[in-house]
Amino acid sequence: MIRVLVVEDERLIAEAHCSYVERVPGFEVAGVAHTVVGAMRAVASAAATETPVDLVLLDLGLPDGSGLDVATALGGVRPTPDVIAITSAREMATVRAAVSQGVVLYLLKPFTFAAFRDRLERYLEYRSALPSGESALSQRDVDRAMAVLRSTDSRATTPKGVAPRTLDDISAAVHDAGDTGVTAAETAAAVGVSRVTAWRYLERLADDALADRRTVYGRAGRPQVRYVWR
Repeated sequence: MIRVLVVEDERLIAEAHCSYVERVPGFEVAGVAHTVVGAMRAVASAAATETPVDLVLLDLGLPDGSGLDVATALGGVRPTPDVIAITSAREMATVRAAVSQGVVLYLLKPFTFAAFRDRLERYLEYRSALPSGESALSQRDVDRAMAVLRSTDSRATTPKGVAPRTLDDISAAVHDAGDTGVTAAETAAAVGVSRVTAWRYLERLADDALADRRTVYGRAGRPQVRYVWR
């Protein structure tokens, strides 16, 4: 089993990531940290035992520093865990900095469970492609492992019938609505799609535990379902 440390400052999002990890075979949650200091303590503590952290799911925007500081510091821990960045940071400079600090995969928020599962399964294939118990690798071993990380599977990250741009726009509409949430009709008007299309994407966000459904009963007519970002 690959032991995973979830590093995320927003507790509800951290809980969602933990639930996602538990749904992917071969992975288990080793712990949760909400700060740079907490992440380093958790990794160092686990490294001193027989059950070190294998993989860190790392948010780059933490309250006491950048997640990149964690990625840098992890290079001095033995055994060194791998890092998958899970973040809303889209700036090219940030992506390049993450890669230079050894981040093996980069997942942008918001995302579906299918995209999350794809990254973990790809990481598992990467680990499996590296021979165990050998100190020296052949060029073929290295190429095979790196090819797994660089490959993309649009069928996994973008389920059938889902347009990535529309998913991003609708996710942003729900996120920006805050605690009041949005209805399918409001989302359709904001994004510029049909109400049915908006409802379908909102339901996907809810099924993937990225949004909550809240039923609001008015004085007349049918109750409304509002979708609130988790």
